[in-house]
Amino acid sequence: MIELRRWVAADVPALVDAYADPVLRAGTRLHCTTPAEASAWIAMHDEGWAAGTRYGFAVVKDALVLGTVALKRPDPAGPRGEVGYWTVAAARGRGVAPRAVGLLTGWAFVEFPGLAAIDLFHRLGNPASCRVAVKSGYRYAETLPPEAPGRDGGHRHVRARGAAANPGQAVPAPGRVVL
Repeated sequence: MIELRRWVAADVPALVDAYADPVLRAGTRLHCTTPAEASAWIAMHDEGWAAGTRYGFAVVKDALVLGTVALKRPDPAGPRGEVGYWTVAAARGRGVAPRAVGLLTGWAFVEFPGLAAIDLFHRLGNPASCRVAVKSGYRYAETLPPEAPGRDGGHRHVRARGAAANPGQAVPAPGRVVL
């Protein structure tokens, strides 16, 4: 069973280890390659919690950090949010990401009654993230154009409040959210 919990200072070494993976670094905008960067990354999440704009969780199983999942709400009173996530190399392909996204989604719709829908964005060149979206009950909404030269565009998937998961596709989300 996986658990979602807030990031803590003791997670700094796990973050630095995770970001040693070039695949992870290629798919993320913020990097934590040093303890100072990892500490700043955790502080960013703490500030997001305080502001109501970013709710970041460590994805943990048996005390091991397997990844992260976050709900981003640039407008805390607005009807939309965005989910972001990554997993460490050893956790990929094991169903960790869909379970974490599913847990976060359920938590978000309970925690924020005014939240009508959550978007999940991924690059076109990342079919694994497309599978995570579908397995988490997010429906394909649109293909996005490239944002910059050399980028391949992306997909936007959406999970609306009360929407049934894709029949036969959603992965059950055994686990718990710890605050």
